[in-house]
Amino acid sequence: MTFLYAHPIDDAIRARVMAELAAIEARHDVRVLFACESGSRGWGFASPDSDYDVRFLYVHKLDWYLRVEAQRDVIEVPISDELDVCGWELRKALQLLRRSNPTLFEWLDSPVVYREDAALARQLRALAPGFFSERKSRWHYLAMARKNFRGYLQGETVRLKKYLYVLRPLLAAQWVDMGRGMPPMRFAELAAATVGDAALRDEINALLAVKMAENESEYGARFPLIHAFIERELETEKLPQGCKKPAGNDAALDRLLFDAIHRG
Repeated sequence: MTFLYAHPIDDAIRARVMAELAAIEARHDVRVLFACESGSRGWGFASPDSDYDVRFLYVHKLDWYLRVEAQRDVIEVPISDELDVCGWELRKALQLLRRSNPTLFEWLDSPVVYREDAALARQLRALAPGFFSERKSRWHYLAMARKNFRGYLQGETVRLKKYLYVLRPLLAAQWVDMGRGMPPMRFAELAAATVGDAALRDEINALLAVKMAENESEYGARFPLIHAFIERELETEKLPQGCKKPAGNDAALDRLLFDAIHRG
């Protein structure tokens, strides 16, 4: 059984995103190397009124890296209409990759890529598995699931989209526990590999259908099987055993940064 999914990006929105990226380059004197969709449109269960969560990596010219004082390494654009645009400077991103940052792994696996330097993106995707930490990843996802469950799913009537904001990280932690490595960004792929119960699968698909048809703020009654599954999984969490330690190549990250700066 497959799960519902869609990655809707209107052509007019894509054009707006590309124009915004070009404006950022001109305004900040940087080069955007990679830009993707990071939110529910990337996960595959966007509501009709979901924002477009654009995330990007960029590099400065050489002189920016030769200053005594550290400079700001994030570019954030005020949210405008449905566009939410934010980027990380490449050195910051590589530092986070070295620390096994799950968010960056998700960006590199996004099914919606607006723009990319093909050579750099290929190198990043090749290097990423070497820096993946099973322990850090499952801790990140379980903490996220627990926080969203406690914060949003305690009443008899709940904000329905929050079920997916608990299910997705919970299933990602299960993916890691199964020894599959970095969890995929696509929720449908994640759920297909981790949810075996047919009745639970049907209820998750029913939730996805509601989420993809209704607005972000939609409230409704609890989904009983999903709710029971979440409670059971969070209550029976076990400490990880035999987690593999990352063995990434730090020198390769240095070379990647050096090459990216000097190509400008």
